[in-house]
Amino acid sequence: MLESVFISDDAIAEYSDDSNLASHVKGLLKHQKATWNLAANGYKHLKSVQTREFEFDGYIVKVQFNPGRIISSSAKVDAKSIQNRKCFLCYENLPADQKGIPYFRDYLILVNPFPIFPEHFTIPKIDHVPQLIEGSLHGMFKLTKDIGKYYVVFYNGPKCGASAPDHMHFQAGTRDFMPIKSEIENLIMAKGDIVYESKESKIAGLGDNLRKLFYIESKDLKNTCQVFKKLFSVLELSPHFEDEPMMNVISYYDDNKWKVILFPRLRHRSDHYFKEGKDRILLSPAAVDFGGICITPREEDFDKITKDDIVDIFRQVSITNEYYEFYKSKLWGKFNE
Repeated sequence: MLESVFISDDAIAEYSDDSNLASHVKGLLKHQKATWNLAANGYKHLKSVQTREFEFDGYIVKVQFNPGRIISSSAKVDAKSIQNRKCFLCYENLPADQKGIPYFRDYLILVNPFPIFPEHFTIPKIDHVPQLIEGSLHGMFKLTKDIGKYYVVFYNGPKCGASAPDHMHFQAGTRDFMPIKSEIENLIMAKGDIVYESKESKIAGLGDNLRKLFYIESKDLKNTCQVFKKLFSVLELSPHFEDEPMMNVISYYDDNKWKVILFPRLRHRSDHYFKEGKDRILLSPAAVDFGGICITPREEDFDKITKDDIVDIFRQVSITNEYYEFYKSKLWGKFNE
């Protein structure tokens, strides 16, 4: 039954320009837009989304009005709601027209029919296991390199924007779409704190920023996993988590290096999300929002949101200065002991 979900070799050959995985993924999107109405309509509507742009000190934040994302932004992720619905990432529950590319028999690369990016994919594990990153690092960073010619890979924690916290998955999107990818190195150079640097890897922090973060560069897959695990172990020192520390992660492969941005979190959603009437802003920050593209599925929110609103939303969901300094000091100890 699982094999019936796989896109055929003939279809890949028809829609793909090359034999590498990145080209096959691009071909999968072409195939699904041609054969699956939900995907075709989703990408058709993406052409009409509106965007506003706000300038900050050395970076920009865009706000996208994208009504197709209302399901994700308003998703109920409490245990009861999850228990009462079928998992939409399990292969046996996929629409008949949805096809995917198997990745090492562990993951299934699927087209996201409700896109934010010009090319947007969801990569669930084939097995139904909880959304927890620690046991899936090798898969995430291996995929990052394998499709890095065209795409970035990202992860939303189970309480940080994942609309299916019961099923482990990554997402991938157009390589240069999120502003932070082109900004991060200049931001680290201008305001960052270098925690550790060697010929093989570097880890830095950025505390003087709208979105506090940690940044990893590494030339080796095994080393990338090891550095990330050390950072993860530091975040575990926080008392404010249940299954794993709250985080969003963006990963890409550039200049023969893995480059990973991790955003530690304290809250899932800001107060704006829960207010009523004209004071409500339906914005549920996840990796894409932290990457510089804030998604508003309601037009009234897109029209009224201000720079001050953006600052306040990220202030509420991000870690505090005190937590950043605590994590940074502990991380320095792990790399310099």
